Amino acid sequence: MALPVPLRGVIPPVCTPLDAHGEVDTTSLTRLVTHLLDGGVHGLFALGSSGEAAFLSDARRATALETVIKAADGRVPVLAGAIDTTTARVLDHARTAADLGADALVATAPFYTRTHPREIAAHFRRIRTAVGLPLFAYDIPMAVHSKLPTALVVELAEDGTLAGLKDSSGDDGALRRLAVRLGGRTARRTGPAPGFTLLTGSELTVDAALLAGADGVVPGLCNVDPAGYVRLYDAARAGDWERAAAEQERLVALFDMTDAGPESEMGRSSSALGSFKAALRLLGVIEHGATAFPQLPLSEESVAEVGRRLTSASLPPVR
Repeated sequence: MALPVPLRGVIPPVCTPLDAHGEVDTTSLTRLVTHLLDGGVHGLFALGSSGEAAFLSDARRATALETVIKAADGRVPVLAGAIDTTTARVLDHARTAADLGADALVATAPFYTRTHPREIAAHFRRIRTAVGLPLFAYDIPMAVHSKLPTALVVELAEDGTLAGLKDSSGDDGALRRLAVRLGGRTARRTGPAPGFTLLTGSELTVDAALLAGADGVVPGLCNVDPAGYVRLYDAARAGDWERAAAEQERLVALFDMTDAGPESEMGRSSSALGSFKAALRLLGVIEHGATAFPQLPLSEESVAEVGRRLTSASLPPVR
């Protein structure tokens, strides 16, 4: 489908359900897409961090993306992660995504080796030129080990290389400064890049980002509670900031499930992604709570804690 310009709303980074053998569980993934669409989301981001793209083989990535696109059936745009270390590898993923029917691409800066802003700019320009789909930059310093400079993002927005930015840097000040550089909350659409989409990747500060001028949100927790994030977004769009803040605070409490796995026993990725998948299994959306190797599984006690968080957030488990 044609990508709205700008793209607005709630665009969850879709989890990738796996079976006991580590293969993509396409039946569960189809149910998950239905769960998200029933919750009112405005788009889908496949093969992001919450989709465990970094852990999946190329074949499994393709299977996951194809499943999401088929399940969405043109009802909302599908953004495809084309995330890898170098431009050549990103282009391989990007061409596969285009062939499968993705509506847009999402890519980080190159990583593993250190890159200069000029190299990062050339990277994004080559992807945009070679594939032709709208391209969103993914700013995630935790994984890439460098933050996209504001001046570079503005440059690539102005010349049409980038259709938008997913900011998962955790730097709310930098996000606000970028919004101001693009025209500010009240003049974004008459600024230097009027069609540019600004998305926050933070589950916990959505209301603040929308107030600052962001167009939407890409929250991993949305896999679990899509309707909650849509209510938050709708309240913000209506200018009902008190209602938006109340919904945000409920989601902040629900997000505590990501610490269900003890830090002394597992990494934060294992705990967070494991909690999302455990919640989805408890809600009857997916069949297994498995995460990709070598991430560690949640214990029964940790899964029980996830269940308690769901109940507290008025999302009672069915399993």
